[in-house]
Order: sequence, then C-alpha cells, then structure tokens
Amino acid sequence: MCGIAGFVNDMPIDTKCPVLKRMTDIIAHRGPDSEGHYIDEHAALGHRRLSIIDLGGGKQPIYNEDGSLVITFNGEIYNYQPLREQLIEAGHTFTTKSDTEVLLHGYEEWGVELLQKIRGMFTFVIWDRNKRELFGARDHFGIKPFYYAKMNGTFMYASEIKSLLQHPDFVKELNEKALKPYMTFQYPAIGETFFKGVFKLPEGHYFTYRDGKMSIHEYYDEHFRESSTKLDPLVDTIDRTVCDSVKAHQIADVEVGSFLSSGVDSSYVAAVARPEHTYSIGFGKGTYNESQQAGELAKLIDLNNTAEALTDEEAFAAFPRIQWHLDEPDSNPSCVPLYFLSALAAKDVKVVLSGEGADELFAGYIDYGVHTKFKPIKVLTRWLGHLPAGARHAIAQWCKGKTFHGAWHMYANLAPAEESFIGQARVFEESESDKLLNPEYRNAPSVQSIVDKTYARVEGKGLSELKKKQYLDMHQWMPGDILLKADKMTMAHSLELRVPLLDKELMAVAEQVPTKYLITDENTKYAFRQAAGRHLPKEWYDREKLGFPVPIKKWLREEKFYKYVRSVFERDYVSKFFDQDALLRMIDDNYAGKTDDRRKIWTVYSFLTWYDVYFVHDGSKPDVIAIA
Repeated sequence: MCGIAGFVNDMPIDTKCPVLKRMTDIIAHRGPDSEGHYIDEHAALGHRRLSIIDLGGGKQPIYNEDGSLVITFNGEIYNYQPLREQLIEAGHTFTTKSDTEVLLHGYEEWGVELLQKIRGMFTFVIWDRNKRELFGARDHFGIKPFYYAKMNGTFMYASEIKSLLQHPDFVKELNEKALKPYMTFQYPAIGETFFKGVFKLPEGHYFTYRDGKMSIHEYYDEHFRESSTKLDPLVDTIDRTVCDSVKAHQIADVEVGSFLSSGVDSSYVAAVARPEHTYSIGFGKGTYNESQQAGELAKLIDLNNTAEALTDEEAFAAFPRIQWHLDEPDSNPSCVPLYFLSALAAKDVKVVLSGEGADELFAGYIDYGVHTKFKPIKVLTRWLGHLPAGARHAIAQWCKGKTFHGAWHMYANLAPAEESFIGQARVFEESESDKLLNPEYRNAPSVQSIVDKTYARVEGKGLSELKKKQYLDMHQWMPGDILLKADKMTMAHSLELRVPLLDKELMAVAEQVPTKYLITDENTKYAFRQAAGRHLPKEWYDREKLGFPVPIKKWLREEKFYKYVRSVFERDYVSKFFDQDALLRMIDDNYAGKTDDRRKIWTVYSFLTWYDVYFVHDGSKPDVIAIA
C-alpha cells in the first residue's frame, strides 16, 4: 500500500522543481518506508511506499526494459504471480519480484485488457514518454482513492486531495454544490469533491490524458441477475470463494493481521484467515463496546485478540485530525473508532484484513427492507411481492404515510427502489436542508437526481427491487463512504487494509444469488450467513447487524461535549453557510432532550470541523485538541 501524486504539463517542467516532493511529503503517512520521484520535461510522478511485497526490490517508480514507460502504483494485485509467469513466457524481463512491475509489463503486453486480468485493489498511473500520454486506472469497486484536477494548464492527480493543494497551480475554492447533498447522504455524494474543480475517478474506470485532454472509460460493472441456484450448492460456492479470497488477500512478505468485531463479516474473515493477531476496539463498557463480544469469539475459536477501550475525550480530541485525513467531510460516526482501531493494529502489523463489502454483495442492511420483527407482516409482504408490478406499487402507495404496524415495512418492500431508497444514510430531508442553509448553498444537485443516474444504469434489466438497492449502494454508499473512510483511517497510521469480501471473484458469485436467499424472514444476507456458519458459532453468524456503535447521543447530552460542539456552532464563519440561530436552537433542544437530532448535529459539526481545518486554517495537519 502506498500513496501516489503527480502532474502533467504541456509547458516544460523544471526537473529540479520541488513541487513533487511537497506533494508526496504531505502524504508520507501512506508510505513512510521510502519515496521515489520521476520528472521529465512534461511529467512528474511521485510515490510514497509502504513496503509489503518484495521489501528490498519493489521501490517505485519502476521502468520497462527500454525506459519508455514508468509506473507508480498504490494497492495490491493478488494474482500477480501467475500473471508474472505469463509475461516472462511472452519475453518480458523483470528486475523486481513486485506486483507493480507486473502491471507495467502487463500494460505493455495487453494494453487496457490488463484490467480484465488483474484481481486486487489499485490506483496506478503509467507515463508513456514517447507518446507523452498518461494512463491511469482505479480498481473495480473503488477501494483505493484517486483524485484529479486540471488547473492553470496543469493536470494533477493524487491519492489524497491534500497533495493537490501543494501545487502552485492549484486554486483552493469551496464547491458550493457539494454541501446540500452531503447533508442528506452524510458523505461527499457527487463526482466533484468539496474542492471546486477536483474530481474522483469513478470505480471501475480508466483514463488517458494526452495533449491537454482527459478521456475516461468504464472497464467493469456489476451484473446483478437472478438464477435458479439451490441453497446448499450456493452456500458451498460462497464459502469456497470466501476461503479462496481470504487466502489470496493474505499474500504478503509481512505479517497480516485482522480486525475483529462482534459482527459476522469480520468474524468470518478472521475465522478463515486465523491470523497471529486480531484487533478490536470500543467505547467504555456495555452497549458501545463490541470488543467485549469480539474477545469472547476470539477465545472460542482460539485467536490472539488485542482490545482497547476508548475514552470520549480521546475521540473528541482527535476529531479535527480525523477530518484532515478524510480530505472531505464525512459524518459517519464510525470514522472515529476506526481511526483508533487502526492506530492499535499499526503498533504490531502493516496489513490487516477487514469485513467491508459483505453487506452490499449479499444484502446485509436492514434498510433494504427489514422494518418489522412481526413474522405475519413479513409473510404477507413476501406474498404481495409476487403480484404484478402495478399492483405492488399501488399497495405501496396506499401504505405510504400510514402509521399501522408494518406499514413502513410493506412500503419499503413493495415500492419501486427508485422511489423509496437512496442508500444507507438519510440525515436531513432536502426540505430541512433548505430551511437551514443560506440561499447560495441550496442550488445543488437534488438527492433524486443523484441516485437516478445510478438507477438508470440498470433500468429495464429486470432486477428485483432489492438487487437495484444493492446496485445503488455499490456505486454510491460503498465508494463514497465505506471504502473512503476505510482507506483514509487506516492509511492515517500507515496501515494497509485489505477487504477479501469485496473481491471480483466473490462478486461473480454474489451477483447471481437468488433474491429469496438474500433477505428472508430469519435475517439479512441469509445465504452468506449460512456459509459463515461453517466457521462460526450460531450466536455470531446469525447476529443482527449492529454497525460500529458510537455514543454520539450520549456525547451531545453531556455538558462538556455539548458546550464544545455549541462553541463550534457559534463561530463567525458558521453564518456563511447556515441559519446560525436555527442551528443553535437545534443543539440546545437536543441537549435538553426535547428532540433527538444527534445525526443532524454531528453532520453539521463534521462539516464545520473540516471547513475550519482546510479553509479557516491553511489545510495543515491539526494538533490534537483538549476538551475542557
């Protein structure tokens, strides 16, 4: 795992220019082991290395045989060894044993077709000196980040936006259209980031940049469909593919540990991997400390688990630094414990496995339509689900807004996904955002227009409403929130996170799981849980999804934290964005117990903390603060 940054300019570049080093120095946390630079008249490619494979020989940049191609790469290719053998047979000469060089010679040999052959997580760029062309790609699911901008005649790119800020041609300006969607989704929800003119390369896409023009193309997309697969062979296939993926994701020349929570996903991975070390974290004791249950599982299946309890003061003190590492505001509360969990694991290992991806691949979220525990309602809803679409939708409309028990469950399952589902977060309704935001920040892409672009890609493909929801999350929630925080919070501590449940081979299995085996009357991701049951006690594989519990409700009703967040809401610059009086009423009413607006308050607080770091201040790494 590493960090990359660089730029291309049609005007000659001074080969002694210090800009590239500034761009890579600011992300030294992504690769503290070494750095490397390539600069010619028109291109500058920089790299920070976290040594995982070929510890002695994998330093980047790496060149092809005649020096006409140069590569920098962030990520891991898990099937690089057989590809390397194919390339040697084809006549290529290797100078290292790294997966990076496999990408370079693979591009020489196969061109863009290389992307269909590799299995892994990656962003990389290859500069062709003869063509003066930059080629780059991002992995199938968006596990690794890639940002780019073109400003003042310079095309620049990086693993983190903070690298771009170091370039003299970069113009730092807030993207006014990003704030309103963020308030609903809780994460940056549009292609242009919170920094105006900075964009994210979409997951499953590659680009070429030549003669001042960038061309972006898709090379991969999920193909959700139905199949007639029976449950028992399906469970066999899932377990076999998970075991194969975990094994592939353990390829390294350093120790590979694993995160361990109370949930089925990371527990399944850890039980299969059986690493030397696993890691858990939580807040205090009881409800907000799932490390206790993780410790129980570790004892049951004989794992060496290290657990740590966080204090509330530690969480608040580090929050500005967390938002700095994120590059853009993200109000997912789990960013906080993940930051500290990564710090804990990084004391011992450079690589950890984690359970991200299973909920999207195998339908693990209750928001996919599990809104009652009353079995007769579930049975009735499932029966109604077999009616023609017109009848289903009519019943859904009748249920919408009703207050009888089961009404929301029936609506969520019978209504078109396009109408009822925007993903795993809905913090502010758009009408609420409009009331709170100043006029210049209301003119932004609507929530519906954002999700409609993704839904349009599967229109007419005959997918169940549940599979359409999965597809939306694969392209919104997962790359925009789950994977972004996973990358940034682990790399903040020079820790490589690998996600064996988010693998293209496992995706090929997941995309054809019959809908009836995704969510049943018993639980979510039913078939996946049955596979996990081959390795875990029933109490673990059948446990309802919990998420990463964070006590923000408690924090915002505790005087010292309430006063601190309120002091942030009182700052002068807050009135630039919000109706400040309304914001202060919101936090006061929540503190008094009149309302429960914790998620809304935390979302605004996250944005204001991020804005303070990057715009009120100069974007440098903030100190850990003290909460009196």
